[in-house]
Amino acid sequence: MHRLLLRTKARIRNAAKPVGEAAVGALTIGMLRATRHFDPIKTANLFGRIARTVGPLLPEEKLGRANLTAAFPEKSPAEIDAILAGVWDNLGRVGAEFAHIDHIWEHDPGHPEDSRIEIEPRTHELFARLRLDGKPALIFASHLGNWELPALAAVAHGLDATVLYRRPNIASANRIIQEMRAVNMGTMIAASHDAPLKLAQALQNGQHVAMLVDQYFTNGVEVTFFGRKTKANPMLARLLRQVECPIHGVRIIRLPGHRFRAELSEEVKPARDTAGQIDVQGTMQAITSVIEGWIREYPDQWLWLHRRWR
Repeated sequence: MHRLLLRTKARIRNAAKPVGEAAVGALTIGMLRATRHFDPIKTANLFGRIARTVGPLLPEEKLGRANLTAAFPEKSPAEIDAILAGVWDNLGRVGAEFAHIDHIWEHDPGHPEDSRIEIEPRTHELFARLRLDGKPALIFASHLGNWELPALAAVAHGLDATVLYRRPNIASANRIIQEMRAVNMGTMIAASHDAPLKLAQALQNGQHVAMLVDQYFTNGVEVTFFGRKTKANPMLARLLRQVECPIHGVRIIRLPGHRFRAELSEEVKPARDTAGQIDVQGTMQAITSVIEGWIREYPDQWLWLHRRWR
């Protein structure tokens, strides 16, 4: 009888799953479409307030607090609280801004003071070099500030960009999110078993390949992040073994007054073994160290709410 009940419960769960996913997908689509009709700044403020209110009630709050306490043992509980409040606020704003992703990039080189996106001269120089040097490039980013905007920065500077992205689990939500991303983010390649082959081909064709690299990857290479061992996805370094090219990092930092600053890092030199070949683990450690430096500058803008250490 007990087994029969368990099997019945399992069947109910399996039958209800598509219905639940359809409901969540419909809600996601409805929210994105509705948000587009409202002022983007006011909506971002609202979503930020909602996230700051609701976030601390979720299980991720405990995880984020544990991550921050381990990463910054010198910080007081009050400082950790302030950082976490910023994390939730940033997450809410990213959600609101995504609904306006096709027109959020506002930068006028002639009047930078009136632009929503601030870009320093050195970043302009580095983007110009990437555009004109006739080489492919690998560009990494992290879940810092607004992590949807780096792809816009590449396209806005004339780069032939190919971006690796992760599909949402719900197909209906994936369709509208993909449509919005495809407007001005370059070529989008979904993470899958054949994604490395597609990305390698893009590099061979002279394109600039971008990806987020700051999440835990079960089958990854070991790196040290905030003094603790974790695993990083080695894909970027393995692509570099196939097609050697420059590596740069890009971040979009949130500024006061609803503005952002786009920054492209100097070239990150890969690590090499004694034979001169690309050292995958060492290269991923170099990239991870750059990201750690970014986060130390703006700890309240990084997504501390996932399990980076396991």
